[in-house]
Amino acid sequence: MPAPTQTFDPVSRRHFFSRCAMGLGGIALASMMNAGNLRGVPAAPGPMAEPMSPKPPHFGPRAKNVIYLFMAGGPSQLDLFDYKPRLAELNGQSVPASLIEGKRFAFMDTSASTKLLGSRRKFAQHGRSGAWVSDLFPHTASIVDDITLLKSCAADLFNHAPAKLFMNTGSGQFGRPSMGSWVTYGLGSEANNLPGFVVLQSGPRGPRGGAVNWGTGFLPTTYQGVPFRGNGDPILNLANPAGITASRQRQTIDAIRDLNLQHAVATGDSEIHTRIAAYEMASRMQTSAPELVDLSGESEATLKLYGVDKDTPSFARNCLLARRLVERGSRFIQLYHTNWDSHGGPGENLEADFPARCREVDQAQAALVMDLKQRGLLKDTLVVWGGEFGRTPMGENRDTTGRNHHIDAFTMWFAGGGTKPGTVIGETDELGFNSVTDRAHVHDIHATILHLLGLDHKKLTFRFQGRDFRLTDVHGHVIEKLLA
Repeated sequence: MPAPTQTFDPVSRRHFFSRCAMGLGGIALASMMNAGNLRGVPAAPGPMAEPMSPKPPHFGPRAKNVIYLFMAGGPSQLDLFDYKPRLAELNGQSVPASLIEGKRFAFMDTSASTKLLGSRRKFAQHGRSGAWVSDLFPHTASIVDDITLLKSCAADLFNHAPAKLFMNTGSGQFGRPSMGSWVTYGLGSEANNLPGFVVLQSGPRGPRGGAVNWGTGFLPTTYQGVPFRGNGDPILNLANPAGITASRQRQTIDAIRDLNLQHAVATGDSEIHTRIAAYEMASRMQTSAPELVDLSGESEATLKLYGVDKDTPSFARNCLLARRLVERGSRFIQLYHTNWDSHGGPGENLEADFPARCREVDQAQAALVMDLKQRGLLKDTLVVWGGEFGRTPMGENRDTTGRNHHIDAFTMWFAGGGTKPGTVIGETDELGFNSVTDRAHVHDIHATILHLLGLDHKKLTFRFQGRDFRLTDVHGHVIEKLLA
């Protein structure tokens, strides 16, 4: 007797094929994730693994998270950290020809009319380290024994947009992944309900170059930075439209997921997994993101420490949000604050505008380090401070006092995350023009940040167009003196 034939009604048939597609989709996506596309780090575990799932580092990390305070525009190290009494003595004299021979500057020639500009700020030594800090940073001066000052940084590009790209991606060319993207590609994130890489902005405008500074380049787009707004809804259109219930939204997301899985089977496109994960993350963030920016649970003492007005967007508020993001597991948080472009002229002079920028960040950046420390978070959190370059020892011929872009010597500082506190590394010449000891190129800084996170910068690679790319290109050495 022949076996009975099984039949499906139209609805059951649709569900059956949907389940088949989801099963095949899971297998396909697992194959994609384990096919060697991710080089230098273990493949993501199992079918339908989240792209941001935590991944083991290459070796034992000293830091688990990064907060990068990016001073967009290039703060003047000569008016903040690099005390040069000899430069003050020679103020107004012509710069020695030997220093500027063969050099190029963004908005300044190299003729004899170029004059040295000594700082008008008062400097003093602070802490056990005796680090020099100017009167523009009184709060930062109070934490010098918790930070490492690197005074011999060097870059390659002297115009803002390419220089920011270079500091953030290791290249002045568009299309390369940002450091935050490399880090989350390599390590994933501990945050389940928030992005692993978050960008917060303050100041009169966004940084030159815009979103490419936190983009993924050729890496999967799931690793790009997610800009949050400082108040109100962290992300526009995050809330459901009126009349859309949670269950109805869930049905919509599930239907889109099923369609995406079928498309993944048909095309083998790994970006589809990114799309699926983005829908799921957006759904979870409808609860987690508003909770993140709600500071009502913070004590008045904490708000006062940072100098936060709960209702006003600011760098201070972003610093507090960065601490809250670290507590919730986000891997890389980058704060951009503008405008540090102190050429002289309206809005960009050293007499009034530069001190205003300093007041906007000084208290909060010091508070961030202190707050992380007292909560036991600083040992696992690396705080990085700096811009895309520094400023020249020469003044510009403008209506008010300013300095030009300078790539040969500038200052950054680091705190926590396995760095050596209370230390000053590097020295510049008596005019602050060139580094004379412990020169630290941008590639070296990138290699060191990755090393602190347990990543070998030579092994964290991604194959693209037949070549294995990395953040440090073919350069970079770990700055051993910076390590605790």
